[in-house]
Amino acid sequence: MSESRVVFDRLPLSERSYVLRALREETVGGALLLGAAVLALVWANSPWRESYHELTRITVGPEALHLNLSLATWAADGLLAVFFFVAGLELKHELVLGSLSDRKKAVVPVVAALGGMAVPALLYVAVTSQTDTEAVGGWGIPMATDIAFALAVLAVVGKKLPVALRAFLLTLAVVDDLGAILVIAVFYSDKFALVPFLGAIAGMALWWVLQRQRVEGWYVYVPLALVVWGLMHASGIHATVAGVALGLLTRVRQDPGEEEAPADRWEHAIRPLSAGVCVPLFAFFSAGVTFVGNDDGAAILTQPVVLAIALGLVVGKPVGVLGGAWLVARFTRASLSSSLRWADVAAVGVLAGIGFTVSLLISELAFETDQLRLGEAKVGVLSASVLAAVLATIALRMRARSYAAVYDAEEADSDGDGVPDVYQAGDAGRDSR
Repeated sequence: MSESRVVFDRLPLSERSYVLRALREETVGGALLLGAAVLALVWANSPWRESYHELTRITVGPEALHLNLSLATWAADGLLAVFFFVAGLELKHELVLGSLSDRKKAVVPVVAALGGMAVPALLYVAVTSQTDTEAVGGWGIPMATDIAFALAVLAVVGKKLPVALRAFLLTLAVVDDLGAILVIAVFYSDKFALVPFLGAIAGMALWWVLQRQRVEGWYVYVPLALVVWGLMHASGIHATVAGVALGLLTRVRQDPGEEEAPADRWEHAIRPLSAGVCVPLFAFFSAGVTFVGNDDGAAILTQPVVLAIALGLVVGKPVGVLGGAWLVARFTRASLSSSLRWADVAAVGVLAGIGFTVSLLISELAFETDQLRLGEAKVGVLSASVLAAVLATIALRMRARSYAAVYDAEEADSDGDGVPDVYQAGDAGRDSR
């Protein structure tokens, strides 16, 4: 790459609109997520804590289809499939129309995201391999970023974070979600059954054909999605994989005369369900760790699994994200936007250390039959996510005045036409596309 370019520069107007809408909806979901997690923790440590655990173990569903699952399992396997379907739609948008569609622009967030996944996993393995070798299998836990939780923090302390950095955080989370689903599919699935898997692949192929043929109607796609989900579940591969796969197979380009492509239309319809119902319910069923009555309640914070997860999320994430972004900029002769510093990228990396939802999911998959380490893993995820949120708050507050100046310049709309001034006049040709 011979020409110099700027990273974290102003987004094109169309992409800016998409990013801001997605972030607004996820922010509301983040508040609900936090509320559900707090409710679970309070209930699980109240005098009625046993009723909480009994609730999570209630089983429902058809036994004949091997779907007589506990409510906690339905939340992890079923509700999170909706979350990953939305993640698949987001990724498809980014790959075709967004920041990942241009390889030169995509390399920074992709390498930063890969660094933000690899470094935490390596730190986790380094700690547990020396102190608790039976826990090494949980290496995938600190890899994920919870965009909803992170945006809830931003809504309180970082409302004026420049759009380019918020878009970077969103892209990090989207790439993280893809990485997490690949890790789940390859390393945290078991009892593989070929016939149901081939059936799921056939269902996905039919979905793709229907999209190519421009077939419309929810009554076609909802039953097909349920069948693909059921077959994927029966195959032994975690059922959430079906969600992201169907999202990636959905058409994202508009046809002439079409108001919205299916991916955008479905994302608008399903994201509120995902962010407002599915993810909070999963958090409610997963976050209820009981400390009351546990003689080792304080000592659990010093357990190897807890420390390894905390080190991975709180230290590994920012190191991996900042290191990946800086190395790409260094070796591609790219320069940082004049309004930002590398400390700002590090702050986003700290924020990405909030690994709540997917980290809890991988914890349950990694230690499904080991309740002791599962409890430790959940404590590690919860404590590390809170610590990362606190540190990110401090880092963002330190640069609040600078962010406010950039934000005000980005949002200025002197003629009141709804298009910021920076996208007009001399910048229109470059930024309004």
